[in-house]
Parts: sequence; C-alpha cells; structure tokens
Amino acid sequence: MPHSTSAPRLGDLERVVMEHLWDLAGADGFTGATVREVHDRLAKDRDIAYTTVMTVLDRLAKKDLVTRERDGRAWRYRPADTREALTAQTMRRTLDDMEVTDRRTALLHFLDGATSDELADLRAALAEVEARAADDAPPPRKGRLRRR
Repeated sequence: MPHSTSAPRLGDLERVVMEHLWDLAGADGFTGATVREVHDRLAKDRDIAYTTVMTVLDRLAKKDLVTRERDGRAWRYRPADTREALTAQTMRRTLDDMEVTDRRTALLHFLDGATSDELADLRAALAEVEARAADDAPPPRKGRLRRR
C-alpha cells in the first residue's frame, strides 16, 4: 500500500483551536493569536486551563499545522494553511492508504450521498483541474517529415 506524507489527524480540542485560528485568519489584518488570546476566547464557552491551550498550540506547531513567531515574551500563532487545504490533505491521505478498487468503491459511496449541488460543484472542480493540467502539459512534439 502506498504511504504518503499525511496531514495529521486533529483531536477535538485541536479542531476547536484550529477553527478559532481559521476564523481569525479570515479577518483583515490578522496578526495571529497568542496563547492568552486563544485561551480567553475558548474560556467563554468551556472550562479550560491556560496550560492546556498552550500544550494544544505547541502540538499543532509540532504537527506543522500552525506557524508561530515571537511577540515579546509570547508566541503568536497562525494557521499554516486553510481549512480547505487541510481537509483535502486528510481526504487524500485516506484515499492514498487504500487499494485502487477500494478507493473507487469509497469514492462511489461518497458520491452516492452527494446532493445535486455538490455534484455540480464536483463537475466544476474537475473541469478546473483538467484545464490546469492542460495548461501545464508540454506542447505536442512536432514530428520530422521524412523525405523519400
């Protein structure tokens, strides 16, 4: 079975922290968030220790899901990629870990549950990928004419 470089799986709390960072990243002028800022946001909805948030952000940095840079004595964290890119990496990892026939069957099961809007989105995405591939393809080689 092929083994790819994979997107790490997220635990429940890691996902909540990433969602918060992604929401902030959508705002104009996002400068990242410190452990304190993430903790203060999460503490509104749950009883959570500051050290727990610090540990989660450190784990996310070790998994390369967030980047961090010094801001005085604190670290400022930003998502390393978009939620869409992480979702795609997770889907790709799952498919790459399957045999070809199982992969086709899994895709069929996935698509069987798709709405007509989702299928239209998929068709549009496939057309875009095919157009990009055509743009990246080398030009056809011109054969030499042989003289007889």
